[in-house]
Amino acid sequence: MEFRHLGNSGLIISEIAYGNWITHGSQVEEDTAASCVRAALDAGITTFDTADAYAQGRAEEVLGRALKGQRRDGLEIFSKVFWPVGEGRNDRGLNRKHVIRGCEDSLRRLGTDYLDLFQAHRYDHSTPLEETMRAFEDLVRQGKALYIGVSEWRADQIERALKIADEMGFDRIVSSQPQYNMIWRVIESEVVPLSEREGIGQLVWSPIAGGVLTGKYKPGQELPSGSRASDPKSERFLADKVADQALLERVQRLEPLAAEAGLTLSQLAVAWVLQNPNVSAAIIGASRPEQVESNVKAAGVRLDAALMARIDEVLGDSVERDPELTKSPDNIRG
Repeated sequence: MEFRHLGNSGLIISEIAYGNWITHGSQVEEDTAASCVRAALDAGITTFDTADAYAQGRAEEVLGRALKGQRRDGLEIFSKVFWPVGEGRNDRGLNRKHVIRGCEDSLRRLGTDYLDLFQAHRYDHSTPLEETMRAFEDLVRQGKALYIGVSEWRADQIERALKIADEMGFDRIVSSQPQYNMIWRVIESEVVPLSEREGIGQLVWSPIAGGVLTGKYKPGQELPSGSRASDPKSERFLADKVADQALLERVQRLEPLAAEAGLTLSQLAVAWVLQNPNVSAAIIGASRPEQVESNVKAAGVRLDAALMARIDEVLGDSVERDPELTKSPDNIRG
């Protein structure tokens, strides 16, 4: 395993992190989830990412039990707050009540007394940003969160938060957690340049595009049984991609490029995001331990400029680059 700083902070994390969105508490049984976590630990992963909204808190509970007995100071545990976790109007968003209570509930479910990183899971248009930033600052001062970050925020939103932090003497955002992969590059034109200037590192999710970049979805063929695209819990996130026959054909054409590099398609996809120097970690998920064992082999891989250019040539206009596609709900309270 290779390690990187989280942005310009002093926190060092594994460049491949383990995330449990979709899988833990919903898609796989707990013993399988625990086996995946053990595989991650055995592979040298020390960084684990979750959120209160994943399986309505069950994912945090499963992860907490799977990590029980590990030396806490040897781990970096990240969680997030924003999405609804209850029926109440304040059980959602980034108002002070939800941010503070959300952190406390996450700590309880994870069985720890602090989070290494606590992240705003989306931008809250219905709460003053100053209120949100002060709530996060109070958690840092209380030692419940060591660093703060954001997920799926646009560049202008991050910039406003940094300005408030500087004006009010708060700790600054150190991380951004966006979707990023070979075919989804919407952060490259605005978020990455801002982050490079301001010392923010990317913790990217979906480096294999929900499995699309593994090559298992073949053009003109039925969806593989047991795949995420055939699972009602996750298929909505993949429907457009698996229906795009041109994209699926182009992914198949990446396979010989991966083979030339001595990699599987999945490993190539994870290694690709790690070539971006602003990426602090690629977050991988798994429904089986062997998926972890395979994907961690992308750690430390260096892809030459010629291969990167050939990947771009193959994917062509299947790559999405529009920064306007980074969105948060207009009104989380309905």
